[in-house]
Amino acid sequence: MAILSDMKRYLLISILLIALASCQKKQVQTTPWGTVIGADTTQSSATFSLGDIQDEGELIVLTISGPETYYDYHGHGMGLQYLLCEQFAKQIGVAVRVDVCRDTTEMLNRLRNGDADLIAFQLPKGIKGLDYCGAYDGKRGTQWAVRSGNSELADTLSRWFRPDMAQRVKREESFLLSSRSIERHVYSPMLDRAGGVISRYDRYFKMYAPVARWDWRLLAAQSYQESCFDPEAKSWAGARGLMQIMPSTADHLGLDASQLTNAEMNIAAATKYIAQLSGKFSDIGDPLERQNFVLASYNGGYWHIRDAMALARQHGRNPHSWAEVSEFVLKLSDPAYYRSAVVKNGYMRGSETVDYVNRIRQRYSQYRGVGGGGFTAPSGSMTPSRANKKYRFHV
Repeated sequence: MAILSDMKRYLLISILLIALASCQKKQVQTTPWGTVIGADTTQSSATFSLGDIQDEGELIVLTISGPETYYDYHGHGMGLQYLLCEQFAKQIGVAVRVDVCRDTTEMLNRLRNGDADLIAFQLPKGIKGLDYCGAYDGKRGTQWAVRSGNSELADTLSRWFRPDMAQRVKREESFLLSSRSIERHVYSPMLDRAGGVISRYDRYFKMYAPVARWDWRLLAAQSYQESCFDPEAKSWAGARGLMQIMPSTADHLGLDASQLTNAEMNIAAATKYIAQLSGKFSDIGDPLERQNFVLASYNGGYWHIRDAMALARQHGRNPHSWAEVSEFVLKLSDPAYYRSAVVKNGYMRGSETVDYVNRIRQRYSQYRGVGGGGFTAPSGSMTPSRANKKYRFHV
């Protein structure tokens, strides 16, 4: 009986110890910066060293949307902090993945949780749990940071960064954002006014305009804005041809990248893409208004234009009027607006997009006195349906 009693006592004590240990594991405390006390093992295993990052082939970066940090430009990341990250990633032989956060608190919490390797944002000194390293701003006393203890990555970043890098990267970005970065010949915007000829490619504009349900002269005006009628035009971002189609867009449309400089196929693919964008703006009843939204999306990205429409609605303006929405496209370069809760895609270079639409509209007004409008293909030409079948464009 005594032995049985001792065994029961032993089992009871064992159960109590297990229960106590279990309770202790659940008692975690979160600091203002998101550090979890009592979960050190999980956090430590989530920290990726430089070697781990190189083995994975990816540097995961946290930042905030903005002109100096990160923004999407024609499918490419831009912004000083991001471009510096790209250069560092190239040096260690990995790709960059950017996760855009709402604010500093979110960045710090996510870094603490092991969701990323680096904060590429100029943080003030003195935040606990961080190792400051890499790019720094001497005037403001701010710098990038990694999780405390990730010394190999921190040391490598600090050895890599030199103060002259920031100015050099800013100059490179300024060049990429200018028209000088586009390789093209500048041809006349009107080949023969007296003869009613805008360009050497008028027959293709007339042939495929019905696909977009646009006046062919509006298509010509857009083409001139994109490439100055140079079928070999190429941007640094990879856009090619008369309508400056990106390889990813060409792939989406079923057009082989090797055919991007083929004038007819480039125009055919562009009109197909325009038709798709028009379908996405089916909520805009006025077809002329819809054209402006499509042009803006072609240049600045569909989701950025939807953000501007959301801002217009939020401020009691008409989200289906380009005259009113364009004001908010411009304001998407202001942090007071691109950090709004209704904005899902952050900063954009709104002035470029508004200018793009305005210039095309102005040139279209000049072209409207040339030839005829409408959607009728010229006599003897291939109809859009046959052309689509021939080139097998699929979406």
